[in-house]
Amino acid sequence: MNKALLNPEVQEFLRKHLKATPAELALRGSPFPNISSSELAQQLTGLQKAEKKLPTWFKQTRIYYPPKLNLEQTSSETTAKYKASLLKGETLIDLTGGLGIDDYYFAENFKEVIHCELNAELSEIAAHNLKQLGVKNISFRNEDSIAFLKDTDQRFDCIYIDPARRDDSGGKVFKLADCLPNVPENIELLFRKSKTILIKTSPLLDLQAGISELKFVAEIHIIAVNNDVKELLWMLKKDNTSATKIKTRNFTKTGLEEFEGIFNKTTSELNYSLPKNFLYEPNAAIMKSGLFEEIAHQTQTEKLHPNSHLYTSEKEINFPGRRFKIIDNQEYKPSSLKKKFKNLKANITTRNFHESVAVLRKKFKIKEGGKTYLFFTTNINNEKIVLFCEKC
Repeated sequence: MNKALLNPEVQEFLRKHLKATPAELALRGSPFPNISSSELAQQLTGLQKAEKKLPTWFKQTRIYYPPKLNLEQTSSETTAKYKASLLKGETLIDLTGGLGIDDYYFAENFKEVIHCELNAELSEIAAHNLKQLGVKNISFRNEDSIAFLKDTDQRFDCIYIDPARRDDSGGKVFKLADCLPNVPENIELLFRKSKTILIKTSPLLDLQAGISELKFVAEIHIIAVNNDVKELLWMLKKDNTSATKIKTRNFTKTGLEEFEGIFNKTTSELNYSLPKNFLYEPNAAIMKSGLFEEIAHQTQTEKLHPNSHLYTSEKEINFPGRRFKIIDNQEYKPSSLKKKFKNLKANITTRNFHESVAVLRKKFKIKEGGKTYLFFTTNINNEKIVLFCEKC
């Protein structure tokens, strides 16, 4: 950690060049003694990423940014705030502290937070930044957190862990047993130290696979930001015997979309229908959850087809996802559709359809954009159709 980067003139220089690319900055060379151009470029990259992902960090002066990979792996403020809302108590230990974004918010709900981080430089950076942000109830340990748990007699109200999802060669891994630390291998140790464990994983982890690898999974939170699933949160409660709850959250520019259900719960017989007046597409968090029957049951909508995951109704309802007014419903016959598509500018979505968006755009020469939304899908009669829609 080169503390010369924290000098006021360096901080001012970085803010002045905020719109430059890190490559441009690196090519110019460094105007400061004891600071390399690559170090300046790293700080500029961090500052640029923080502007949207970590606005509290961005607004504060003398923040030190780690390498790009560490920033990519850290929680955003949006997801960190949500995690903190799930927990409170006296003590929390973060076994994979990283840059400390999550701990900044955990510290608001706990009297004491312990930040464990194996990477010495990252531990130092987190300690510096959180001090700059005025946090006083976090202690920092640069050591193996599993070894620390084995040696300590202390118990915690909660253990938080975000296992590293890369192997020795830098490749991504998705099974929990392949991450570092290995949570399934150490699950008994974790439960000896706390009755509550919160685990953050990749959004690509299969829900059934995760439940199979873990124990006592009480809740799975699927967190999306602007319809992009960012992370899965696994809430483990010692000796839990209840069915696993699935909680989906989609943070949008206009508000929060929430939906909940029970994992693998079968509902009463679903209703299917040909397209009515309105069309609904579940948000990405719900799509990840697999709660396709439950969303129809709770919203009193009807599915177009068992595999389409599109829903319809006569009257418009408040649906957690995109909502559309159906303007036209056409059978998919390319010869007759070419006239309808002539000079058309439209947004295309395919669901349970045999051709991709790219193929359809090329085939019908449909330009991207505009106010028209085309859904190429399959109806309950197994007919290929195109729905012409406008956003509600």
